[in-house]
Amino acid sequence: MALLWRSERDPARPARGPRQGLTVDRIVRTAITVADSEGLAALSMRKVAEPLGVTAMSLYTYVPGRAELVNCMLDEVLGEAPSLEGADGWRQALEHYARGRMDIARRHPWVPPLASSRMLMGPHETALWDGVLGALSEVGLPEREMLAVVHLLNGYVRGAAQQSADAEHDARRSGLSYDEWYEQTGPLLEKTISADRFPALTGVWRSGVFEEPGEGLGPDRGFEFGLQRVLDGIEQRIEGHRAG
Repeated sequence: MALLWRSERDPARPARGPRQGLTVDRIVRTAITVADSEGLAALSMRKVAEPLGVTAMSLYTYVPGRAELVNCMLDEVLGEAPSLEGADGWRQALEHYARGRMDIARRHPWVPPLASSRMLMGPHETALWDGVLGALSEVGLPEREMLAVVHLLNGYVRGAAQQSADAEHDARRSGLSYDEWYEQTGPLLEKTISADRFPALTGVWRSGVFEEPGEGLGPDRGFEFGLQRVLDGIEQRIEGHRAG
């Protein structure tokens, strides 16, 4: 916690050990660059030390280990989220919150899996929670449901972000865009899938929505469609509490 919050008892520059012009902030930013380009699985103290021109062992005078470093990395990128101040009501605030977290996940694909980990809360994540709970504080929901709303929204964003990351991974691995893949596989599927056996799927297929996904389908449009439906449900719950 002292490292995450950069407390006076554990400053960014160590009180003892080699002084190579490093700081915790510089180490964390370098680690983020490594994870962005190579993935979190490839992150090691050695990989972080190399671009800094130091040995891996020297990093331990600043950061206790890889787990603590990852925790600091997560909180650092969460600081990229937009402020919710000035939002016009709770719904717009939650839209900004969800889109901000989705943008972070797109820039840093290693972030979504960490949402299920027991990571300590740093100052940026704490500010995020305070902001989104503040936006919900006047809508009339009990505190337990306010937390449930934020968890629901986080879960939706995480799932959408993972789908987007999977699509990008498939495109890189195959060397084919979605349109290129569809052009190759579509005719084969049309010959295989029969209308008498799969009538509902065939009907949707023949409507052409797979060829031009439009609203509700695709990594980006799907996210916005789903976000609005999640918010519709939250709004209905809020209105129910107000009516009660």
